[in-house]
Amino acid sequence: MEQTVLRPKPMPGQRPDDGTRSGPGAKRPHAAPRPRRRRLATLLVTVLAGTVLLLSGVGLGTLGATVIGMSRLAELQRQAGRGLPGSPTASAHPGSSKQPSSTPTSAPAPAAVATLGVEAVDARKPGALVVGVHVPGPGYRAGLVRGDVILALDKTRIGSAADLARAVAGARPGDAATLTVRHRDGDHQWLTVVPGVVT
Repeated sequence: MEQTVLRPKPMPGQRPDDGTRSGPGAKRPHAAPRPRRRRLATLLVTVLAGTVLLLSGVGLGTLGATVIGMSRLAELQRQAGRGLPGSPTASAHPGSSKQPSSTPTSAPAPAAVATLGVEAVDARKPGALVVGVHVPGPGYRAGLVRGDVILALDKTRIGSAADLARAVAGARPGDAATLTVRHRDGDHQWLTVVPGVVT
């Protein structure tokens, strides 16, 4: 019996006689698609992770601004409750050593603090830039939106967010007031707002 020599089968794209590729730029069929899929999958995972990190940062920033605004609001409430320096309810001599009397006295009712239900920061130009509007709230009902700049409350000009806080604190809750507002597109508008009460 004659022995036969085992020869390997040629690879696709090779000629059986010399083992070279059939074309000058012939590629191996299994080499091209894998790296492209991996790159695409890596890109998608990276974009997804970046989006999640960005959104979580925005959420944390919003939460921080809300907490800061609420702490400022609580500070104003405490000041209104105990009386501001120079007001009739404040003690004339903080260091006086008066002993409390044994007769029961009723505590004065805390003064109502007006609010617009907005969060504002200093604008680049004079005015208070609205960065948040509480829904529901007096500002929302009046038509304020994020990005508006409050220029005046009644006849009081607003130069900064602190000016707005002072003007609102001086307003009477329940009485209508006129806000002069500059929108993002530069248009001016006069809105009627009824300040609410902080409870």
